[in-house]
Amino acid sequence: MTEFAIGIDGGGTSCRAAVADRHGNVIGRGKAGPANILSDLENSLLNIVESARQALIDAGLAAETIASAASVVGVAGANVTDYGQRIEKALPFAEGRVVTDALIALQGALGDGDGIVGAFGTGSVYNARRNGRLNGIGGWGFIVGDQASGARLGRDLMERSLLAHDGVRPTSPVTEAIMAEYGNDPERVVEFAHSARPTDFARYAPVVFEHAAKGDAVAVGIVTDAATAIGESLEALLWPECPSICLLGGLAGAYEPWLSERYRSRLARPKGDALQGAVELAVKLLHDGQRGAA
Repeated sequence: MTEFAIGIDGGGTSCRAAVADRHGNVIGRGKAGPANILSDLENSLLNIVESARQALIDAGLAAETIASAASVVGVAGANVTDYGQRIEKALPFAEGRVVTDALIALQGALGDGDGIVGAFGTGSVYNARRNGRLNGIGGWGFIVGDQASGARLGRDLMERSLLAHDGVRPTSPVTEAIMAEYGNDPERVVEFAHSARPTDFARYAPVVFEHAAKGDAVAVGIVTDAATAIGESLEALLWPECPSICLLGGLAGAYEPWLSERYRSRLARPKGDALQGAVELAVKLLHDGQRGAA
């Protein structure tokens, strides 16, 4: 009988997993490489499974227990064509579900309550629950979406640094720092950009916020544009009686002071993170499966 539930937060930087007993008590945690299923499906699956195995080992359980566990995996891109289904079919768990990273973020932040969640890490995504009904937007990848994500901040910084180098726009300390990193050679910047993954761009997000805090005009412009994009997405989901908005992810705290008061006044601290949400959903799946078997 399935007695363990494994929640997995498959992020663009790393996979985090936690194994819980049937009561939801976390007894082990694991970590592995990134799970960007849109750009690297095969390695994403390997990292998802490895993070689960590490969590089981941390819990003092045999790695083979994975075959009798129930699991919910949250990843960006699970809602794009059949990517989520392909991962789900290949999972080694007794019961396995692949859902969007937005859903596990929502569950972690709000539990079973209503509200809006925006998650900002390497990518970005939003989800809302209103009277029990879900509505998610975004999470389309940084090439055509993921506004305000770490990857987009880094990409925008590269673009504006090249524009400054060409004399199209004014330079600033942050553009000078980027160009200096690449030997003031724009071709090296372009070479990096053509081979870079979202995580490679995202490592420049702290640089943008650091310079924005000092009043750097280019950095301020990048962050201001990102905050405007956040407001637009929140507005698309907001309703008058919405009880709370939760911001999650590594960039959440950095964005708070840049948001309009209309959204800041509704901000609430999340109950838990996306991994906690994945665990809660996995425990629900475990009990649903047991009821079905009964």
